Amino acid sequence: MNKKKSLFNIIISVSMAIVFFVMDASCLKIDAEENLKEATGCTFVLNRDYVPGGEKGFYVNRHWPMESSSVTYNVYDNGANLTLTNREKAQLGEVDTTVYNMEKLDKHKYESLFSAAYAAEYGGDVHFRVEAFKRIEIDGYPGYRIDASYEPEGSQPIFQTVFIIRSKYRTFTITYQRASDDECQESFDISADTIHVH
Repeated sequence: MNKKKSLFNIIISVSMAIVFFVMDASCLKIDAEENLKEATGCTFVLNRDYVPGGEKGFYVNRHWPMESSSVTYNVYDNGANLTLTNREKAQLGEVDTTVYNMEKLDKHKYESLFSAAYAAEYGGDVHFRVEAFKRIEIDGYPGYRIDASYEPEGSQPIFQTVFIIRSKYRTFTITYQRASDDECQESFDISADTIHVH
C-alpha cells in the first residue's frame, strides 16, 4: 500500500511541477499599466516543510514523495521601465506582442487561457476549472485570487490557489498547489496571509 501511495505521489509531483512551467511560460503577457504604483518585490512566508524544488521560485514539501504539495513564485517584468537601444527596440518588434490586459482579466478568460496551456502540456483535456475568481488588493496593489482545480488522466484532483498581484512594471504570481489527500491547506492559508508587496 505504501509503495502504491509513494508511486502515485511521484506521479502527482511530476504533474504539479508542470504548473511551474505553465505559469513561467507567461500565458499572461502584460503591458505597463500607467495607473499603478511601481513595486520592487513581493514577499511571503512558507511553512518550514517547504524546501527549494530545483527550479528558481519552485518549492516542494520536504516529505516528498509522500506529500506532493508545492508552491510556485514567479515575477513577470515587462521591461517597460528600461531604456532600450535602437537595436533592442528593433529586436523587440520581431517578438510576438500579444498582450492580455490584466485589468480586463476575468474568470472566463483565465479558465480559457490555462485550459489551453494545460491541454498542451498534458496532451489532452485535464478538466481545468476555476471555482472562484476574486479581485483583491494587497498593500495598495490590485490583483486576483483564483481557486481552480484540474485532474490529469490517471490522477486524483489537484487544487490550486493562485494570487496574481499587479504593479506598474511587475506582476507577481504565487501558486499554492496540492493533491486532494495533501493535508496542507491550513499552512497555505497562513502563508497567503503573509503576502506583502513593496
